Amino acid sequence: MNTIQKLVLHTVAATLVLGLAGCAGMSKQGQNTAVGAGIGAVGGAILTGGSAVGTVGGAAVGGVIGHEVR
Repeated sequence: MNTIQKLVLHTVAATLVLGLAGCAGMSKQGQNTAVGAGIGAVGGAILTGGSAVGTVGGAAVGGVIGHEVR
């Protein structure tokens, strides 16, 4: 993993942690959407070697899945 890929992964992880801190006043469905998007972003970044398209795609898919979880 090169320096750019590490930077992308650390940025996504930091954004996830800070974003989840803001979930306190959200509905359960909103929380699930945010968590799904965060996990999807990290997964997309890992699977595509830090690609921005993979990270955004993973976030989108994770958000949709998280939104549908009851």
